[in-house]
Amino acid sequence: MSFTSLSPAPGTLDAAATAACLPWDALATEIAALLRDSTVSVPARTVLPLPQGGSLFVMPATDSRVAMAKLITLTPANTGTGRPAIQGDVVVFDVTTGERRLVLDGPTITARRTAAVSLLAAQHLAPQPRGPLLIVGAGVQGLAHLEAFVQGLGVRDVWVASRSAASAEALVLRAQALGAQARTVADADAAVPHCPLIAVCTPAHSVVLSAPPRPDAFVAAVGAFTPAMAELAPAFCRHVAAHGHIVVDSEDARHEAGDLLQAGLDVGMLPTLREALQRQRAPSAGPVLFKSCGWAGWDLAAARLAMRLGTEGAPPTQATP
Repeated sequence: MSFTSLSPAPGTLDAAATAACLPWDALATEIAALLRDSTVSVPARTVLPLPQGGSLFVMPATDSRVAMAKLITLTPANTGTGRPAIQGDVVVFDVTTGERRLVLDGPTITARRTAAVSLLAAQHLAPQPRGPLLIVGAGVQGLAHLEAFVQGLGVRDVWVASRSAASAEALVLRAQALGAQARTVADADAAVPHCPLIAVCTPAHSVVLSAPPRPDAFVAAVGAFTPAMAELAPAFCRHVAAHGHIVVDSEDARHEAGDLLQAGLDVGMLPTLREALQRQRAPSAGPVLFKSCGWAGWDLAAARLAMRLGTEGAPPTQATP
């Protein structure tokens, strides 16, 4: 049997070109649209262990127009070596013709869709969406949440807490370049009373936030995505459950959200972001905790937007082979 290519294979988009296809507001809007789309199908992701503590993630999803698969590795041992902890690609197909249309940079997709989901949740659920913003963790997700919240919410006052002083200073400089005032803080818990907007973006190896949040706080926690991981103290989670509201990003989080499971909460009873948006009103009172574990649907939303901007607008820059 012979196979004939009916059209030239597309080029691979590098990190910069992938990011250019995913503006923050547009990506948050696309995520909201995906949650209303009944044709979306997202099977459970497959996670295969690799030697030295790494993992291979296989995450497919489809809708009526697009099929995509994210194939990435997570290698915690790369931290501090100069090699990225997350590597891989997102491959996008046209479901009608079966053609491969785009190959997107996997780490960029992961960073931007995660922060865009937090942005969407904050737009609808945060009592004080303009901050000040406390970012705990100054790595890739800290940077993505900084950009998303400054550009998408209009935040102008940023506090940064990180175990790495150099990373914290670099994130402060980036915040200032975006037009925000920014400072580093040595103790994240001490900053909590001053910040109604908090993004917790650590590798989730240990608890980094314990102080109870303000009654008008919105907290996005994105670092822990397995039952064994946690970056929020159990007492923190129980405080929000008792005095405010907890929303999870997807149904998968109900068995993956280590922060909440380790706090002894009945995670299966918590609303998902889809359900929270369907209510079309913000919680009436108390702090809001948005717990995000990741879901291939968010990658599908990014793929949909990249397909649209890449085909309807100017063609995105391709990586050099």
